[in-house]
Amino acid sequence: MKTLFAKVWDRHEVLRRDDGVSLLFVDRHLVHEGSHHAFRKLADRGLAVSRPDLTFGVTDHYAPTRPGHATDAIRGMMAGLVENTARHGIRCFGPDDPGQGIVHVIGPEQGLTLPGLVINCGDSHTSTHGAFGAIAFGIGATEVAHVLATQTVWQKRPPVMRLTIDGTLASGVTAKDVALGWIAQLGADGARGHAVEYAGSTVRAMSMEARMTLCNLSIEGGARCGMVAPDAVTLEYIRGRAFAPGADLWDAACADWLSLATDPDAAFDRDVTLDASTIAPLVTWGTSPEDALPITADVPAPKDDHARDALAYMGLTAGRPLAGTPIDRVFIGSCTNGRIEDLRAAAAVLSGRRARVPGMVSPGSAAVKRQAEDEGLDRIFADAGLEWVDPGCSMCVGMNGDTVARGERCASSTNRNFKGRQGQGARTHLMSPAMVAAAALTGALADVRPLLRGRT
Repeated sequence: MKTLFAKVWDRHEVLRRDDGVSLLFVDRHLVHEGSHHAFRKLADRGLAVSRPDLTFGVTDHYAPTRPGHATDAIRGMMAGLVENTARHGIRCFGPDDPGQGIVHVIGPEQGLTLPGLVINCGDSHTSTHGAFGAIAFGIGATEVAHVLATQTVWQKRPPVMRLTIDGTLASGVTAKDVALGWIAQLGADGARGHAVEYAGSTVRAMSMEARMTLCNLSIEGGARCGMVAPDAVTLEYIRGRAFAPGADLWDAACADWLSLATDPDAAFDRDVTLDASTIAPLVTWGTSPEDALPITADVPAPKDDHARDALAYMGLTAGRPLAGTPIDRVFIGSCTNGRIEDLRAAAAVLSGRRARVPGMVSPGSAAVKRQAEDEGLDRIFADAGLEWVDPGCSMCVGMNGDTVARGERCASSTNRNFKGRQGQGARTHLMSPAMVAAAALTGALADVRPLLRGRT
């Protein structure tokens, strides 16, 4: 009896050293602008990329979201990736490519992300791709060079944790709330070093986009990766995508993917259960994703040095309600919440209403941008007073110049609220896209549920 993780791992283990570390074959290697160090290592050693057909370049971290906002340094970073991939015959979704976008958005939408694969990228949120039943994890610069040169990666097999979530999510509660909820409950190290399999009726009822959000945030709970077993929802999402198996291989591929599900009597190293009905819309109050509470809660009294330091940085007073905390701007986007489903959720709240604070909406890919514009979502955002911009990592990490000013408070649909993450001295509150929309309309942290009445 095997778990989903064990089945995929065992298929990819080339060899195992005496110290227990395994050499895994890598099916997809995704590289972005930060991979220039790895390409330089190859050049210094006179090495070629082992499998350019399994390697894909993406410009996202430095991608400018507004015309004329690219500096020479930003243009240089993007040009470097385009040149490196062209030199090695690698398909690159560059700045002018119609498929450009955030790497963890375009991998699934292009059909590059498939069940049963091992996927690597020099980015911690590679765990997103595990929503398809793949083992997907971020790697460092030295490992990126190793994968480029050998199409393999050394990795110690992690313990496996099953996180079972059962029940029906209430109106206004999303996968983002589920993720922040379990991280807040177990802590930022709650799943340290584990591969997490998400299971249960709540997960099965989720769309692929919601599952991607759940797996994306696995890393914020200390997990090595997150996974969901492939099912009919998975197959329907993959069908017909550019890099997906064609009609001649489709039935065989589906049968194989469905066989990856955890066997009924398989043992896990750890089992955790959550009741979906107890989860409310959440917001973060501190400087770690684990610092999350229901929007109806008060700012907590600090119990340790981290909390005291976080409250001081965030400029919050213990005992005051989280709801009503004034904000300066909002951001909707990122590899966590920049897909079409996320934009629809925010637009449903904003439609016919006007924001009290400025903000940006950055779709996760050029394809998402086109679809949103076809559906008129861009007009809803613009009419509400928010700026509709191009795809990229944007204000999630601020490498492209989209940042939050020092001392400003931002309601954000991103994945990290670390100090300086969105700009030096910036204060970030994480929440779902719908909750960001509620904050935009009220100019403060707010419960989205009253604003959804009559709209869902």
